[in-house]
Amino acid sequence: MHTDIRITREPFDPADELKRLPAGAGAMASFTGSVRAENGLTSLTLEHYPGMTEREIARHVAEAGQRWPLQGVTIIHRIGALKPGERIVLVAVAAPHRREAFAACEFLMDYLKAKAPFWKQEATGAGTRWVEAKAEDDAAAERWTK
Repeated sequence: MHTDIRITREPFDPADELKRLPAGAGAMASFTGSVRAENGLTSLTLEHYPGMTEREIARHVAEAGQRWPLQGVTIIHRIGALKPGERIVLVAVAAPHRREAFAACEFLMDYLKAKAPFWKQEATGAGTRWVEAKAEDDAAAERWTK
């Protein structure tokens, strides 16, 4: 299975990344997330533990490959200070059929949102605060363990 995992400060173009997935897959599913422009947010800063973050993501990509017959996975996650509207994450999956591609994409995104070792700090005109995990994100990730 073709796997591309990148943690980067650089912007990315989802259309360009989809072109890099293996040709011949019956289905490709992707999710692109951006920094929300709400509640007076001026920036979102993401930090991670280099090496550990990539290993943990790779472990979950391998698990997805055991659950579904995947042909390719690309995960790009940005770090550093990002402004509202900037792209923060891409999960793209190639599989023989759409249901497999959709499920694997959702599985990987649920993991990234709830469990991946990233720390987020929001900045507004009133100051900064670390973002706490949300119960609904944890519940979404936990449903895959049942």
